[in-house]
Amino acid sequence: MTPTRILPDLQCSLICEDIRREITGSLTLVGVMHALPVPQVPFPIFKMFVLNRWTAGVGQFIETVRFLAPDGATVLRKSDIRFALRDAAHNATNVTFLGQLQLPTQGLYHIEVLVDDVMKLRYPVPVVLVQQQPESEPPPAPPQGTAPGPDSPVAP
Repeated sequence: MTPTRILPDLQCSLICEDIRREITGSLTLVGVMHALPVPQVPFPIFKMFVLNRWTAGVGQFIETVRFLAPDGATVLRKSDIRFALRDAAHNATNVTFLGQLQLPTQGLYHIEVLVDDVMKLRYPVPVVLVQQQPESEPPPAPPQGTAPGPDSPVAP
């Protein structure tokens, strides 16, 4: 008997700054992130992508990606994607766009990945404040009246 439905396994889940599809059909991941460094809070994140790869399943499914606030309950963004796997040897790669996120505070946010309302993965996404480096200043001019160095041009 051939199974008509097997819940798939989540092979991987990555957050990225951008994902591009090449002419060959391959995906290029740009800026795979483990944290979100921000200069201040609140802070807007204009775009963020979540790539999920499913395998070893059979049937039609709904993937749900949720971006949760540090309280662990507030859903800041949610996305559903329908996908199908014809047999257990196939895979599906889903890309979720999370745009116009407002990060109200620093802390430990979370990504949750579900398939047909079954939690497959929940992982932390730290939002950390980073100090902005001041504009670099030009090096100080040499003091007046010093002898030129060996690489300095000599006036006639």
